[in-house]
Amino acid sequence: MPQMSVAEAAGLLGVSDDTVRRWADQGRLQLRKVDTGRAMVDGAQLAALAQELGADLGGSARAARSARNSLRGIVTAVTRDTVMAQVELQAGPYRIVSLMSREAADDLGLEVGTVACASIKATNVVIGLDDRRTP
Repeated sequence: MPQMSVAEAAGLLGVSDDTVRRWADQGRLQLRKVDTGRAMVDGAQLAALAQELGADLGGSARAARSARNSLRGIVTAVTRDTVMAQVELQAGPYRIVSLMSREAADDLGLEVGTVACASIKATNVVIGLDDRRTP
């Protein structure tokens, strides 16, 4: 199950660390302390919150930003069949959907809560793992 630090979760959502902690206090997210005492966020919970926040922003926020070349976000859904996989990524207010081979999705270990990047060129969207992600 993917997990990330409060700082990484905040960066993915475009908010401060304090906002993430406040949302945890309000019950919107659960923080889990690991052996080192560091608070971690469950990737699947963060994915659900990212979808909620993206829907709340509506079209006006999308129109105010330009998405060029690469968007960092969190995987919110993966649908696999025997040959292909459909991967949905929430990158701030942007919902990106990519079709790729199932083998590629499996090799990347894409699952709900995984931090990934969508590279956009013309009509093709390629999703890969973010090298800044927390192990």
